[in-house]
Amino acid sequence: MALSENTVYPRTGDKQTIYLQPVITNPRIIVGAYTMYNDFVHDPVQFEQNNVLYHYPVNGDKLVIGKFCSIACGAKFLMGSANHTLTSLSTYPFPLFFEQWGLEKREVASAWDKKGDIIIGNDVWIGYEAVITAGVTIGNGAIIGTRAVITRDVPPYAIVGGVPAKIIRKRYSEEMIQQLERLRWWDLPDSQLAECLGEIRSGDVQALARKINAIK
Repeated sequence: MALSENTVYPRTGDKQTIYLQPVITNPRIIVGAYTMYNDFVHDPVQFEQNNVLYHYPVNGDKLVIGKFCSIACGAKFLMGSANHTLTSLSTYPFPLFFEQWGLEKREVASAWDKKGDIIIGNDVWIGYEAVITAGVTIGNGAIIGTRAVITRDVPPYAIVGGVPAKIIRKRYSEEMIQQLERLRWWDLPDSQLAECLGEIRSGDVQALARKINAIK
């Protein structure tokens, strides 16, 4: 049942939905297996160019997306160079125009404050046209609402929405979340995962734990 690691289009006749991992070429974008992206406006294969913005090499920041994530059309990841510095008395990016102002070219990156990498966990659902900003970590199993703007970390299995996004509720109890974090079903080999789909889809975490223990 395992697909080739180079499979781009997992659904016959569907050119709007892709597995992201095979189309990424930038070494500073890391995507886990089976993470999917759907785009009904642009070519989804152009995700790296259309959705990961302000990702300039001078910053060295990374976008890391886990396994089995679902990313809806138009979701954007704003990397560190989208910022302007707040440590200066002006937000104007003088260092970008170093030739005009007699500054050193090596100071270009001081035009913005460095926020850090964007880290997306496993089994995260990112809704239509959501915006994820630099330096944010989103935990496993989280749901990001349509057009939400994520400016702060999102805990595992939280549902967030709004501008800026706030927690609406947790998907499960803390005990169940901790158990799912321990089970990490997304790390199972494909053959074992296929055996667990019934339990995963049923929503019964205890049954899933029993099945994983039985097949290991």
